[in-house]
Amino acid sequence: MRRVIVIGSRGSDLAMWQSRQLEQKLKDLGLITEIKVIKTKGDKVQNLGFDKMEGKGFFTKEIEESLLSRSCDIAVHSLKDVGTDQPDGLVLCGLSEREDPRDILIIHPDAVDKDMTLQLKNNAVVGTSSIRRKVQIKALLDHVTLQDLRGNVPTRINKLREGQYDAIILAYAGVKRLSLDLSDLTVIPMHPHEFVPAPGQGVVTYQCRESDIELRRIMKKIYAGDLHFQTNIERGVMQKIGGGCHLPLGVYCEKDALGNFHVHACYKIDDETELKRTFVSQSTSVGLIDRVAHDLLT
Repeated sequence: MRRVIVIGSRGSDLAMWQSRQLEQKLKDLGLITEIKVIKTKGDKVQNLGFDKMEGKGFFTKEIEESLLSRSCDIAVHSLKDVGTDQPDGLVLCGLSEREDPRDILIIHPDAVDKDMTLQLKNNAVVGTSSIRRKVQIKALLDHVTLQDLRGNVPTRINKLREGQYDAIILAYAGVKRLSLDLSDLTVIPMHPHEFVPAPGQGVVTYQCRESDIELRRIMKKIYAGDLHFQTNIERGVMQKIGGGCHLPLGVYCEKDALGNFHVHACYKIDDETELKRTFVSQSTSVGLIDRVAHDLLT
């Protein structure tokens, strides 16, 4: 009897898009698959921002438990939601190509003011539940009022259209993957050197049991690029800073044609300190993580 590979996924539109993409790649190899939808803490608790929720793994823990109990074989996660410490018995077994890593500011038509910074009117209400986005938008526009924003990507955009917010901040990757029409709204892409993305933003990662050698070999056939060099640096800085994937931390690493690494990062240590920024370039990754983390913490 041929093996059925069970893909564990959250049920949001974006998570299902990401899982179906993996499913198609596995089917192209002649494999049999099915998708199992798993509800996570992050899906169940919709009335709190991430900075107010206790614990880690808001969008991953329940799926990881399903892997360990063998209820599914491979998990699909947004890399930015995955902590650097893997549960015993699990490994990350692949990365997708990177979609656009930028954040975007999406503005309601009534809140557009082209004479203002980022075309956003004075004293606007901006929706985001990401502490990283909160500290960066406040550094750019100290007059805005921040309000938590939860729900899947289309839900968040509909809340903006309904006038619950003057503007919201989202990852561009999700909007692009879902091919969402934003033509009735003003979209301001934020340059990743200035409004620094989360470590791993725009990348999907896959997780399986460490003992599942067959599946790990299959995943190497599907995703064999070298993006892990950049994402390992981004996540390495996150690990050095400590505190998991919901920190007021942005790290974005680029690798040029000559193999040089260029890292933009920002971090806000606490409410009493200003947002700290750094830019580090090296021809090698050796010592790069330590340099970036040192700059952010001193």
